[in-house]
Amino acid sequence: MTKLAENSYGKSRVRLAKLKRYADHNDFHEWTIEISLQGDFDSCFVAGDNSKILPTDTMKNTVYSLARASSAGSMEEFGKELAAFFLDRNPQVSATRITLAEKFWDHLHTDGKRHPTTFVQPSGEQQTTEVAAKRNAQPSVCSGLENLVIMKTANSAFAGFLRDSLTTLPEANDRLFATSVRARWNYSSPHLPFPALRSRIRQLLLSAFAEHASKSVQHTLYAMGESALAQVPEIDDIELIMPNKHYLLADLSRFGQDNPNEIFVPIDEPHGTIEARLCRQG
Repeated sequence: MTKLAENSYGKSRVRLAKLKRYADHNDFHEWTIEISLQGDFDSCFVAGDNSKILPTDTMKNTVYSLARASSAGSMEEFGKELAAFFLDRNPQVSATRITLAEKFWDHLHTDGKRHPTTFVQPSGEQQTTEVAAKRNAQPSVCSGLENLVIMKTANSAFAGFLRDSLTTLPEANDRLFATSVRARWNYSSPHLPFPALRSRIRQLLLSAFAEHASKSVQHTLYAMGESALAQVPEIDDIELIMPNKHYLLADLSRFGQDNPNEIFVPIDEPHGTIEARLCRQG
């Protein structure tokens, strides 16, 4: 006897660009959206009955139609609107999950001034949000960022680690520390000033990374998460994933040259991966 244990379906990689025109400037946002629905869909899987199935093409169209009418000023608010829309219109849907990633565009600065209608992509960093909503319940909002590439060239060490017969790594008291940060945090409420809080958390993570006297990636990861939790009471926890992007000291001795910690070989693969989730005690 076979039983359908869990199921969901939806639309992935719905790309949306929205331009908001004002008298003195324009705002531009580019989002990639994923929609997932859970509910009473057993008859479709088991018997091929599609009568309760909202086509995923309709989900795509909903994104564009709702974006046209939306007044949302952030990914979080638009995700909440989408989640509520699908629940309100589809009684067979019991829960929704809306995931958004933003490709960041910033106003171009020329002659020291922000150009009102020209934009530039400064990096590959993405802002992310996930809104989960169930019928007759408050939605939950989890936001974050990905591919925040940062480096410090001082105040970083890695020494005193475990050694065995296969260890060849030398200790380092002054090494390059580069990583591509992925962060996610859960908000305590679905009704918050999300853009301001996102900016605040991002700056706290960067400041902690820059100022911390690092003894390892783990050590600095904890300091970064601790700083965000201590200074942003609106989040319940924070998860950080920080791969160690290695820059290895080049051996120039074979050429009769010294290397006073100035010439390095970038190594992308393999790399160390460090991750942790921090939350408040009690």
